Amino acid sequence: MKQKKLELTWIGKDEEIKLEPRILIEDPSKSYGDKNTENMLIHGDNLLALKALESEFTGKIKCIYIDPPYNTGNAFTQYDDNLEHSIWLSLMKPRVQMLHTLLSNEGSIWISIDDDEQAYMKVLCDEIFGRNNFVNNVIWEKKYSPQNDAKWLSDSHDFIMVYAKNKSIWRPNLLPRTEEANARYKNVDNDSRGPWKSSDLSVKTYSAKYDYPITTPSGRVVKPPQSRCWRCSKERFSELVSQNRIWFGPDGNSVPSIKRFLSEVKDGMTSKTIWFRSDVGDNQEAKAEINMLFDTFSFDTPKPERLLKQILILGSSPGDLVLDSFLGSGTTSAVAHKMGRKHIGIELFDHCYTHCAVRLKKVIDGDDGLELTKTLDWKGGGGFRYYELAPSLLNKDKHNNWVISKEYQPEMLAAAMAKQEGFKYHPDPDIYWKQGQSTEKDFIFTTTNFITVEMLDKIHEEMKSDESLLICCKSYKEACDGLYPNISIKKIPNMLLGRCEFGKDDYSLNIVNLPSFEEVVEPEEEPKKEAKKKKLPQDTLFPEK
Repeated sequence: MKQKKLELTWIGKDEEIKLEPRILIEDPSKSYGDKNTENMLIHGDNLLALKALESEFTGKIKCIYIDPPYNTGNAFTQYDDNLEHSIWLSLMKPRVQMLHTLLSNEGSIWISIDDDEQAYMKVLCDEIFGRNNFVNNVIWEKKYSPQNDAKWLSDSHDFIMVYAKNKSIWRPNLLPRTEEANARYKNVDNDSRGPWKSSDLSVKTYSAKYDYPITTPSGRVVKPPQSRCWRCSKERFSELVSQNRIWFGPDGNSVPSIKRFLSEVKDGMTSKTIWFRSDVGDNQEAKAEINMLFDTFSFDTPKPERLLKQILILGSSPGDLVLDSFLGSGTTSAVAHKMGRKHIGIELFDHCYTHCAVRLKKVIDGDDGLELTKTLDWKGGGGFRYYELAPSLLNKDKHNNWVISKEYQPEMLAAAMAKQEGFKYHPDPDIYWKQGQSTEKDFIFTTTNFITVEMLDKIHEEMKSDESLLICCKSYKEACDGLYPNISIKKIPNMLLGRCEFGKDDYSLNIVNLPSFEEVVEPEEEPKKEAKKKKLPQDTLFPEK
């Protein structure tokens, strides 16, 4: 009998998606700042984009933040949020799986979610990350004023679910100490070690050895509260008294407490799980930031920069790689940039370049005008590279046969085949058939030419005895097959058929027709005709790394 397990099920859960590993094409006209930057802004379906990142970034992302559509039943401007639970879960599952793959072993993921899907998302993430890697459910106070027109209770918070890739080794960073926290430390007895704060001397975990009477300086005998004991042995307590680390109150008659000195506390504070708007901002602050950045842009679910700052402090350090695959208004990338993190942002809709890119340019120029910029004393610098997803490698011709897409020039085809076969595309400047490699001695060569025995002989003569080569071509002479044991030959597109879904460009959460971005921003104007996609020059398709 098959052992059953506790799991969340829904219609379509077991339908596996075979994603095509696309290549990313940089558009230098939309990139900005430092040309050698590792920061990326990707325009396209986020599931395909995550798959495109898989070969290079598996296990390399330190901190992931996502703010997916909540499935609340409200028609948002940018996202169709009115999805059935099963559809929503089916759309979220492969994305969370891909994010888990990209996350480093020392990394964490932070997911904004509300009451409608929080419980479902929790069980889904338990399955993917493992329940033992659940860290906490943070409560974020998103509103200040109650909604008096609410039918039931006025919601004032959202959740931020936190998972670690490996909770046994992941630890959050400390939050910077605040003046308010430091002000709790006083020096009422003029101790030479400076300000201190009294702390409970008793603990919940009971031990008979640590349960003993204490006589205060006034002569009063005290014992630990019922079912509790002191946190130290009788001998250790005597040592603390001799070191003036025990406080009995100003009259020497109080229950003893231990003195914690400000000079000895940690450099930061451990984060609590309730985050108040006064500390990390709220919806109103987030929308004010968006209005300051964009006169004609309204995004219904932005997050305040201070909220992202707190997440990135806890989940990353300067130089770490941060990812947001639901970039929205671009907050995560903007805050990560100002905090010295490397970042990758993915956004499906056109505001990726009309607003996310514009926002990042303002950050790079040091003139976005937002409060966090002043707080961090950010002066500008850095850059980002703008990418589009390449079209599908294969499509069907008029006879319903799979053929190589016409957009694929030789270099694009070589890069795409390298990704398909698990090779890193890196053409050798001197040896034409070394277009990419999977190991130091294993290479790939893609060509649209007909491969003959003579061509194969010449390549083999140039190869070292311990090298191997995979040749991908449209056709080859039958005698080439198996001619050399260290050279394999496969035909395109036959070698690719059945391994993934070609010709599909949209796995988005947008399952109904939304108004175009132009219509949302300027409803009084006639819809603009869709501009023809600018064809990028070939030398921009594969920029030097």
